[in-house]
Amino acid sequence: MGPDGTHPRVLKGLEDVMVGPLLIIYQRSWQSGEVSADWKLVNIILIYKKGVREDPGNYGPVSLTSVPGEIMENIRLGTIERRLKNNVIIRHSQHGFTKGKSYLTNFISFYDKVTHLMDEGKVVHVVFLDFSKAFDTVPHSNLLDKLSSCGMSGFTVRWVKHVLKGRAQMVVANRATSCW
Repeated sequence: MGPDGTHPRVLKGLEDVMVGPLLIIYQRSWQSGEVSADWKLVNIILIYKKGVREDPGNYGPVSLTSVPGEIMENIRLGTIERRLKNNVIIRHSQHGFTKGKSYLTNFISFYDKVTHLMDEGKVVHVVFLDFSKAFDTVPHSNLLDKLSSCGMSGFTVRWVKHVLKGRAQMVVANRATSCW
């Protein structure tokens, strides 16, 4: 469960009853740009990956958010992704942060291109850059400006702005919690 204490199974079990009210909430949130404070809270828990359970390095962090908020974010993300793909802002060669693609598909594509060029007798120069933490450091104002310049509606840009503003997280481990 996320910080709001709502278990996903509860919403799933009540989906017939909850669809109408959630749709109204989602539409009003998008149109007004207002985002529930509960949707901006995140519980960070540790999930065991492998190895010795006593070694903290064998655990990975997982973010638990409000399920209704996460559903809304996924709806908006889908809309943004479709707009970017339809306007050819995200190219087919984009692998990072692209559904169905990964570092592995990027590597295979890269390897195929390099071997093809080498087979043609061409020289290949390669530079590797690691942008794995780049999104963590992007100023939100720049991101919002990019969304606007890509043709996103004012509703979408305003909504994203409010989603990014005022987020807080708490680490939860062994029934103990950190401060927000």
